Amino acid sequence: MPTSAPSPIVQIKAGSEKPPIFIVHGLSGLVQFRQLANHIQTNRPIYGIRAQGIDGKAEPLERVEDMAQLYLERLQEVCPDDPYILIGYSFGGLVALEMAQRLAERGKRVALLALVDAYPHPHFLPTADRLRLFVERMKNHAEHMRELSLPGSLSYFVDGLKRRLHFPGALHESQRPPEAQGLTFGEANLRRVNQKAYLAYTKYRPRFYPGAVKFVTTEIKSFVPRSPAAVWGPLTGRIEIEVIPGDHLNVVTTEFKGLASVLTRYIQEVVSKANPREIGAVGCIRDG
Repeated sequence: MPTSAPSPIVQIKAGSEKPPIFIVHGLSGLVQFRQLANHIQTNRPIYGIRAQGIDGKAEPLERVEDMAQLYLERLQEVCPDDPYILIGYSFGGLVALEMAQRLAERGKRVALLALVDAYPHPHFLPTADRLRLFVERMKNHAEHMRELSLPGSLSYFVDGLKRRLHFPGALHESQRPPEAQGLTFGEANLRRVNQKAYLAYTKYRPRFYPGAVKFVTTEIKSFVPRSPAAVWGPLTGRIEIEVIPGDHLNVVTTEFKGLASVLTRYIQEVVSKANPREIGAVGCIRDG
């Protein structure tokens, strides 16, 4: 990767202790965790990880494995010493999981891996969850079609059917070339990042992770499986599940206080169990 390219590691809260905390982006690729970070009670620096390609200087990545590899390379430039604290929201949870896998394989310690409402693509889920999510999507499509005119609803249905059957030329609006949508340069970059991230999401099948996972899910479950244990239990050495108020879409943006409280507790637990020699001045390079 060219040295002139900006780092995906962005400091979003200052701190003077170690280990630092890293939070991985969702499908948008953006670091949307500044308010959340400000409400996490810790003296450790908090870094957000953003997707490659947001600035248009590099092509967005389309594999979770490639994202994990890049982020680990840049993360270890910032802070080469373990243990590591990794948090991943939604799609970012899959990337954080793959990062933890690779750290463990290298003999590095992962003090905390926290996944926030993160799930594999539905085609990797248990049958019951796939069926429920399919029904939810059909309900949403039906509600949307009721708001359209008859020609509009028919066009919406036909376009959806073509995409489902993979007919040539059946692109969703979000998949159309940016220039055909009248997007600005920045908007086009974000659209490409989102498209590539979604492609990565559809392809990534999580491997068994032998370590412990803290899993945070929300009370409202419109678009995610109802039982995290059914999904992640067979894929982790140990999983602890906690339910917080809110829904999947607002838990890191507007309804973040509950999540911040839970993450604060998790981090404090990590600190209380750590070897005193591991707790000291941070040895990480600060972002300018």
